[in-house]
Amino acid sequence: MAGPDPHRRRTLVFVAVTLGVLCILMVTHYQSAPPAIGVDSARQMLAADSSVVVLDVRTPEEYRSHTGHLPGARLIPLPELGRRLEELRPFGDRTIVVYCRHGQRSLNAVAFLRRHGYNALNLEGGILKWMEARNPVNVKEQ
Repeated sequence: MAGPDPHRRRTLVFVAVTLGVLCILMVTHYQSAPPAIGVDSARQMLAADSSVVVLDVRTPEEYRSHTGHLPGARLIPLPELGRRLEELRPFGDRTIVVYCRHGQRSLNAVAFLRRHGYNALNLEGGILKWMEARNPVNVKEQ
């Protein structure tokens, strides 16, 4: 009677170790990803809590474009966020919902803001997802 195939055993060990490493990487990624909020939850939060701050981190051109901006949004483009952080100090105890076009720039902004002690949330899908859900936008300059 022949014993287990050593090649098959090595392959199974390799697969098990690889799956374990992938699981660890996925858990680490999801634990370190900045918190996000979906458009429906954001709409409800904004309607229920007037203290929530809305921060647009797109360019001024995008802010004034046909996509408009969320009502009451403050514009601080992502490249300027570090040097303009002081402008957010009055809102240090409030929730800040951050958005951009798709959600990637705002993800970076949320990570930055949270490192500086702000309670910031990334609007998932950005203004495009917000508009897709037929939520209100302002298209005129504030």
